[in-house]
Amino acid sequence: MAWVKVPKENHPIFRAALPAQPRSTIMPMFGGLAATVNGNIACGLFGRSVMVRLGDAERAEALALDGASPFDPMGTGAVRGDKVMLPESVMDDRDELRAWLQRALDHAATLPKKAAKKARPAGRTRKA
Repeated sequence: MAWVKVPKENHPIFRAALPAQPRSTIMPMFGGLAATVNGNIACGLFGRSVMVRLGDAERAEALALDGASPFDPMGTGAVRGDKVMLPESVMDDRDELRAWLQRALDHAATLPKKAAKKARPAGRTRKA
């Protein structure tokens, strides 16, 4: 998919549809917003729609939606295996969006907790 900037008007739609859960955290990602559970990305805005991380059965169901596709953020064929880009029309149906976000949060909660990244010492730079 060609790179499309996340419309700012999608931010409040995403926030309003995201089920309130103490286990999830919202963070900036790809110029939009994403929700994580235990450090694992569950869902997030991308382009004009939303990406969701799902288990096998739910992923097949999502991919059956007209306009859905495997998540390929750079458009190079490097598909992110368990992530689906939902059709743009989902952004217009808050109940449907909320249901997919809930499924993504539930799936991410089944994944092992991600280890925190080690901080680099101050003043140090990467070697080329």
